[in-house]
Amino acid sequence: MTGTSALPIRPPGLVLAGGKSSRMGTDKAFLTIGSDTILGHVVRRLLPQVSEITLNAPIGFPDPLGLRLLPDLVPGQIGPLAGVLAGLRDVQARGLQATHLLTVPSDSPFVPADLARRLKADADDPDAIVIAASDGRDHPVFGLWPVSITSDLETWLSDPDNQRIKAFLERHHTVIVEFPMVGTPRGLLDPFFNINTPEDLQEARRFAEELS
Repeated sequence: MTGTSALPIRPPGLVLAGGKSSRMGTDKAFLTIGSDTILGHVVRRLLPQVSEITLNAPIGFPDPLGLRLLPDLVPGQIGPLAGVLAGLRDVQARGLQATHLLTVPSDSPFVPADLARRLKADADDPDAIVIAASDGRDHPVFGLWPVSITSDLETWLSDPDNQRIKAFLERHHTVIVEFPMVGTPRGLLDPFFNINTPEDLQEARRFAEELS
């Protein structure tokens, strides 16, 4: 595919941490896997792939890593699209020379080391949204979002009935990039494994031990 030359070498990155963590009973980004927090694992894997990392989180969110915090522009913790909008507007407001924004969630500690490169490689249309997939499932919070869709996303979210990320993607040319499962002695690991429950956390810790 062509089109990678139209994108900067490394896009700005945004970690989406605006969720409520209701099933964990505490903010899961700061739970530990090995010697680091889940958020620490995410940032460490993402840092070489992006020009900067901003944290989409509410005002007052703990920030031991010293990341720049960016709260949602839309109130009510309506979901990841609000974080995407905040990130895109921030890129515009700061005048960054970036055509796209890379997003990842704060609860997926095994972010692929080639996430940005592979998403960019399939961005043949500069206005396409490029999202990751694995094991037959789409993971739109792992996405490369063109700045050109910002106004449409803002208009879309002005209707309180428009919160579903899948419905928004259907409005735009969306490219899906399939990532392989990762082989470990424990079996296959989904690189987009996300932690929602205490059981998920224990499973992630077991996989992390095998990968260390």
